[in-house]
Amino acid sequence: MAHRTRIGHSGIEIAPFALGANVFGWTADREATFAVLDAFVAGGGDFVDTADSYAHWVPGNTGGESETLIGEWIAARGSRDRVTIATKVFSHPDFFGLAPDNVRAAADASLQRLGTDRIDLYYAHQDDPDTPLAETVAVFSELVDAGKVRAIGLSNFTADRVSEWIGIAREGGYHVPVALQPHYNLMERGFETDGQRTVAEREGLGVFPYYSLAHGFLAGKYRDVADADAPGASPRAEESMAYLNDRGRAVLSALDEVAAAHGVEVATVALAWLRQQPTVAAPIASARNTAQLPALLASLDLELTHAEVDQLSAASE
Repeated sequence: MAHRTRIGHSGIEIAPFALGANVFGWTADREATFAVLDAFVAGGGDFVDTADSYAHWVPGNTGGESETLIGEWIAARGSRDRVTIATKVFSHPDFFGLAPDNVRAAADASLQRLGTDRIDLYYAHQDDPDTPLAETVAVFSELVDAGKVRAIGLSNFTADRVSEWIGIAREGGYHVPVALQPHYNLMERGFETDGQRTVAEREGLGVFPYYSLAHGFLAGKYRDVADADAPGASPRAEESMAYLNDRGRAVLSALDEVAAAHGVEVATVALAWLRQQPTVAAPIASARNTAQLPALLASLDLELTHAEVDQLSAASE
């Protein structure tokens, strides 16, 4: 099993792959969710990434379905101490934004759904221009002092706003964020040039990229337009079609070559490339069934050579 990694400068250690829980309560029902979580933990995984808003977009859902299923699984398995849980606040229909009272109420609601007394990593899911940042910084720190949150993370914040949050926190004596969650993968590399990686390096933030497999494109599932309409295709398959161009095909070709050399699946290589990038603590990817998990968990043990990392990077330039 691969090394463990620390979440920024917190004391929290995890296996360097995060299971995305956005599919729980959406394309994975209760039975599938329990099966995926069981197999994930059995395979050496221990970090689950959810949000209070998952999966409110599904007809009939109200938000919080993912947290509720994770909480039911924890209760059924008695496994709270075997997993590190990240969740987020901003987008739940009943708890919208980052105003202090809202953050407090949303955190309590998440704790109740998860059936736990602590959130290991609590993210501001996105920036809230309508709330003074100093107020948000203060309330997140307050949750840490109250023991409800162990560490703070920021998702979908610009580099400047990450720096501003950290500056306010230092000046006010508040707890400083330890994690950053950007959109980053072999097809989406703006993180490297938009200032976010620079901030992460300077502040020692652990980076957890979402859409690590580019809506399934980097799993090699969608190599032809017809693949998106095939039986069993993900609801997100259409979004992966945006990558089906010369650059995307060059990346898949490089992934195929490296995967063949190691005897692993394409998704495993794509995740390993991401994990071996500067500042990245663990990539995030979801599995709606247990059949999708082995390729994801295999990334924990795959170490690419410098030449292979460079080959993949060059193909995606």
